[in-house]
Amino acid sequence: MENIELLLFAGTVLPLICTPRPDMLFVASQTMSGGVAAGLRSTAGICIGYVVHSTLTALGLAAIIAASPALFMLLRWLGIAYLAYLASRLIASSLKAGKAARPSASATHTFRRAFLTAVLNPKGMMIYFAILPQFIKHDGSVALQASILSALFIGLCGLFYALLSIAIAAVGSRRSLTDRGRRWTEGIAGGLLLIAAGRLAT
Repeated sequence: MENIELLLFAGTVLPLICTPRPDMLFVASQTMSGGVAAGLRSTAGICIGYVVHSTLTALGLAAIIAASPALFMLLRWLGIAYLAYLASRLIASSLKAGKAARPSASATHTFRRAFLTAVLNPKGMMIYFAILPQFIKHDGSVALQASILSALFIGLCGLFYALLSIAIAAVGSRRSLTDRGRRWTEGIAGGLLLIAAGRLAT
């Protein structure tokens, strides 16, 4: 593929990446509640989830899901329920007074949550299905072009979310929060996840 085509693709998907969506809001909420390490783990999990989307697209399963309203709706509401569950956990914690503690979630747990957040977001798959074909030439290797575009998209997502995590963490460390600050932080983080669930629902 030519560099100009890659630049055009990057210019098309960057606004989508930078627009608050469930995956971005999840990374922000995890960084606020667990620090930069949690944000970076969430970023990694979401990027791996996008690898699953790109693989499904390459295999043609995305087209099947797009053609099946029932299956699409099932994935959509599973994602909504999962984000609402995570939000309820954070909000419940924010309502409890007590000494601020280190995040209880392990690195694997945070990564798994992020992975499920990405995989259970069918709109992420639809981005692949709707946008990638517009930049693929049929006179070349379709699989190779799709792989290159997918890698570029995932790389841009990883870079942006990693920078977002570092920026949010730089504002304040969770370890330095008072109990009141911890409760506010967890409440805001839970609110962000509720917003993410709402965006999926609408």
